[in-house]
Amino acid sequence: MAPARPGGAMVLAGLLWATGRCSLTEVISATSRLHVPIWAGLGGLVVSGLMLHPDLHSLLTQAKIALVGLLTLNGLQAGLLGRRLAEATGPVGRGLTAWSGATALLSQVCWWGAVAIGFLNTNR
Repeated sequence: MAPARPGGAMVLAGLLWATGRCSLTEVISATSRLHVPIWAGLGGLVVSGLMLHPDLHSLLTQAKIALVGLLTLNGLQAGLLGRRLAEATGPVGRGLTAWSGATALLSQVCWWGAVAIGFLNTNR
């Protein structure tokens, strides 16, 4: 079973900010509370995957491992992004906005990709 994806709430908060429905301060405050559940979800993804005794020679399994590794790296750089956004005074530039969007997109692709591969591997 896949863990809940608290990262989806971060994407929603970012969309609310991008559409002017809340301030950047509100988004940073809301998303800062999600870091622990997100890392717990990632840990759950790894532990549940290990408990299923994956076939490490399978290309699907190798792809899932790569997605989880990429998700981990993305999470680490997201911490830096969060600090940069918290330090921003005034309007956020295009660079930080693009970085935020790319981080959210990569996170979603990795989470959903890992979950889909896990589902496919379980039903083989």
